[in-house]
Amino acid sequence: MTATDPALTALAQGWCALSLLHGRIEAHIERALQNGHDLSVREYSLLDVLSRQHDGEGGHLQMKQVADAVVLSQSATTRLVTRLEDRGLLERYLCPTDRRGIYTNVTGAGLALLAKARPTNDTALREALDEAAENPELAPLVHVVETLKAPTAA
Repeated sequence: MTATDPALTALAQGWCALSLLHGRIEAHIERALQNGHDLSVREYSLLDVLSRQHDGEGGHLQMKQVADAVVLSQSATTRLVTRLEDRGLLERYLCPTDRRGIYTNVTGAGLALLAKARPTNDTALREALDEAAENPELAPLVHVVETLKAPTAA
């Protein structure tokens, strides 16, 4: 294949459409969360991921797992955790079985904020998808997003 190959051009156009859809959705949700709850999309995502932890086997995530779940580097995730900890929304503690490990839990205040922000996030997501569905180039991607199921844990 060459750089001017129609298959590569179509692939690049598909990638651009997917990137455009993601950017529009994220920007719409960002505005809604900032205006309604003083939260960024990343902060909301981090609170959401950490709120799903449990005390059972494998129930607490290591920082690398958290970083992967919110699609950030470990250092960016650590800075984000620190900001939310400073706001009283998260707390860190040493792993009881491995003193080198540090876990992060959502505080009561963090859970309350997350509960208030979740409907805003969901509504903004629906609005952004509905708006994108009106664009013929994005409509097929919206359909795919709407029919995807959450991946199961491996």
